[in-house]
Parts: sequence; C-alpha cells; structure tokens
Amino acid sequence: MRVVGLDLGKQRVGVAVSDSGGVMAVPSTTVERTGDAVRDRARVVQEIRELEAERVVVGLPLSLDGSEGAAAAWARAEAAALDAALGGDIAVELYDERLTTVSAQRSLAGAGVKRKNQRRIVDQVAAAVLLQAWLDGGRGTGTGG
Repeated sequence: MRVVGLDLGKQRVGVAVSDSGGVMAVPSTTVERTGDAVRDRARVVQEIRELEAERVVVGLPLSLDGSEGAAAAWARAEAAALDAALGGDIAVELYDERLTTVSAQRSLAGAGVKRKNQRRIVDQVAAAVLLQAWLDGGRGTGTGG
C-alpha cells in the first residue's frame, strides 16, 4: 500500500511517500503555500493523486505532554478539509508528529547539509520521519493500532 505523509505548516507542506510495500518512507517534495488555502489544498491533492496514494498520514502537532493546543486544532481542520477535497476515496488520518522537525534537522545536519540549505528540504524530510514512524508502528501493514 502506498502512503503519503504530510508535514503541514503555515508556509510550506512537506510531502513524503512510502514504497509500494509500505516499508520505507522517502522525502518527495515541498509545496510552498501561496496564501490561497483552496489553491494550496488543490496542489497538495494533486501531489497525493500523482503519487497514487491509498492513504494519507497528516502530522498532528501535539504538545510535549501529549495535549492538543491551537496548532493541533488547526491541523485537524486542515486534515478534514483535505479529506473533503479528496472526496473520501483516499483515507486521511492524523498521527503524532512531536519532534519530527527537530529529528529532520538533526539528520540533515548529520548528513552535512548546511543550515541555510535545510529550509528547502526540512519539511519533506520531517514528513518522511513522520511517515516512517507510522510505518514502523505497524500501521502500514494493518497490524498497528
């Protein structure tokens, strides 16, 4: 099953995709937001369809203590709007994304990517970290809960 992971941000949306077996996540692209929510959502939907996703995993930014704040409420609303834009034919689910951006930044720094160059790709790497966590949790095989 091919799964797309999304790291939603106010400026950019990071996109990652799994292999067809649902084992490995790789960064795909970054969608720059234009300020037009409908157009931005349409672009994300286009990416999801082009990647032939059967499921979409959207990062849910919980607080470190696990509680939901304004960012989580915004992500829930964005995920619901995305689900509606997809017409219900591709499942959309939320998944805890705590520390994915920090992990992505550390991975990029460890790979020797200069800080000024990280901005272009950190969102898609964060989406891959999120998606890999989801896949590793057994969600991609239907065994996770």
